[in-house]
Amino acid sequence: MNMIVVGCGRVGSQLAYRLYQTGHKVVVVDPVAEAFENLPADFRGRTVEGEVLNQDVLHRAGIEQADSLAAVTPQDPINAVVAHVARTVYHVPIVVVRNYNPRWRVIHEAFGLQVVSSTSWGAQRIEELLTQSPEHTVLSAGHGEVMVCELAVPQSWHGRSLPELLAVTECRPVAVARAGRAVLPTDDMTLEPGDVLYLSTTQAGLDALRAWQAQADAVAAAAEKE
Repeated sequence: MNMIVVGCGRVGSQLAYRLYQTGHKVVVVDPVAEAFENLPADFRGRTVEGEVLNQDVLHRAGIEQADSLAAVTPQDPINAVVAHVARTVYHVPIVVVRNYNPRWRVIHEAFGLQVVSSTSWGAQRIEELLTQSPEHTVLSAGHGEVMVCELAVPQSWHGRSLPELLAVTECRPVAVARAGRAVLPTDDMTLEPGDVLYLSTTQAGLDALRAWQAQADAVAAAAEKE
């Protein structure tokens, strides 16, 4: 595929190199020639120096033949405009934009662009690690609004059915791993200690699941004292 990467900073250079390594034809655009020094020495794609909003620069990058374009400069307004032009004027099939400052994310979304917000995602992931959440996020969609989480099934869930556990939460079972083998969950499946449950969920769903678990633990503890 013919791919254009706009911006050759840390993100752009790594992206361009990864695409090149997988066999794509890559063109990297940046207004500063020294930025191309971020590319590994064995990168064999093309580089185009010039202002990324300049029509001639985009032509030299081959935007008319591009199958995809990624705008990954640290300047959100430039990313938004370049991506919007690529999609609406040149009809590039796949356009992805980097969101640097979360305050600008609404602009990218207003243009209907596919957005990767590393700042928002990074903050969410660090929060998970700091709070030592028992759920481990293995995939997040959008800006983290929907996640696929990995959850080790606790002893207290033994014999409980999936519909019973997830009836009142924004959670959907994706898979259950048992003895190292993953299976698709069924409505009549009951959980066993040692199972690993994969859930598609929102933050509200996780909060509801944690509240349910805390209540279940409290009931179990009270029953043991009687």
